[in-house]
Amino acid sequence: MSVVIKVENLSKAYQLGEIGTGTIASDLERFWAKIRGKEDPFLKIGEVNDRTKKGDSNIVWGLKDLNFEIEQGDAVGIIGRNGAGKSTLLKILSRVTSPTTGSVKIKGRVASLLEVGTGFHPELSGRENLYLNGAILGMRKAEIKRKFDEIVDFSGVERYIDTPVKRYSSGMYVRLAFAVAAHLESEILVVDEVLAVGDAEFQKKCLGKMSEVSKGEGRTVLFVSHNMAAITRLCNSSILLRNGLLADYDLTHRIITNYLSIDERSTAFRQWGVEDAPGNNVARILSAGIFDENNEVYEFIDIRKPVVIKMEYEVLTDDVKLTHAFVFHNEHGLRLFDSHDINTKWKSNSLRKKGKYTAELLIPGNFFAEGKIKISPAVITSDPWELHAYGEDSISFFVKDSLDGDSARGEFVGNYGGIVRPLFNWRSDFIG
Repeated sequence: MSVVIKVENLSKAYQLGEIGTGTIASDLERFWAKIRGKEDPFLKIGEVNDRTKKGDSNIVWGLKDLNFEIEQGDAVGIIGRNGAGKSTLLKILSRVTSPTTGSVKIKGRVASLLEVGTGFHPELSGRENLYLNGAILGMRKAEIKRKFDEIVDFSGVERYIDTPVKRYSSGMYVRLAFAVAAHLESEILVVDEVLAVGDAEFQKKCLGKMSEVSKGEGRTVLFVSHNMAAITRLCNSSILLRNGLLADYDLTHRIITNYLSIDERSTAFRQWGVEDAPGNNVARILSAGIFDENNEVYEFIDIRKPVVIKMEYEVLTDDVKLTHAFVFHNEHGLRLFDSHDINTKWKSNSLRKKGKYTAELLIPGNFFAEGKIKISPAVITSDPWELHAYGEDSISFFVKDSLDGDSARGEFVGNYGGIVRPLFNWRSDFIG
């Protein structure tokens, strides 16, 4: 595959507050540096774009020293917090704005959907805007006409196609704008978080279309979203931006794990005091933790190793029916499963006395997929169901493919999908 986007030492600086340096002398200094081919002296005081901290300079780097390449047919996610530089990067790639320093080389036409209304004239009808967008992309009228019915059908706004788009709802606007961008024959499709405006059915339709143009038509897709499930479904690789810097560029599942772990460590063991222990006047949870086979607390777990989840809780009332449970979520907040104790001597119909109890659950190796696992210990009454104590996402750990350099995935180097990764026994025979 050939490289269609090459970014070298890309930076974008913004000046906070009023435009201009404040004095004629400073403006002349900048102008004199420019005509001599020297670096702008005021960019030397530029600071990293960390919006949570007050800086000393009024020059901030929205993007700083980005270097990466994207090949034809790749679907690449761009991930980061608000203000990380995602939209700025897309605007530069779409040639809406220019970089301060560095270069971007793009091979092919770019169709962009950056925000509601991008590229549409509000006074023109949907039909007229469709032809206008095609012309901007360099398409002939006959080419646009050939795709017209397909675009309108995909957008679902046929009844309003001859109505000025200023009268469209935001959802209708996005429907038509995405349909135009995805169907007109550009080599690169750039889509920002704007799809969040659409309903669930249309978002699913858009993801399917982007997957089709990438895998089926060999076009390149750049997709910005805060929806990690959508990024995972569409993109094999992703870019992580952090405060305008390129933090990582790797397989999507690794980037998402990195992104969701920013400023958030796993908590492999948690102990509560009487004041803050989760619970009510029936029961309260005292501690919970993740342990290995040697009863050691651990935060990073080899995917092949078993893990023991433990908790200690206190019953505050005599003769009450109780059982214990763990609820598991992955790093996307997706509920993986619940596990209630119905098999031990403390099964759900047991009456508890006042006092402290322990419970532990053994999960075998080769069960969880890679990523962060969050666990919520609970104490409940099963019938009728009542929740007495619940430590939401109070403990967590990371599952890694390998902690000793010996990969658990064999010769396969791609991305495993799914929320669990069990290792089953296979049988294979030569029959011919």
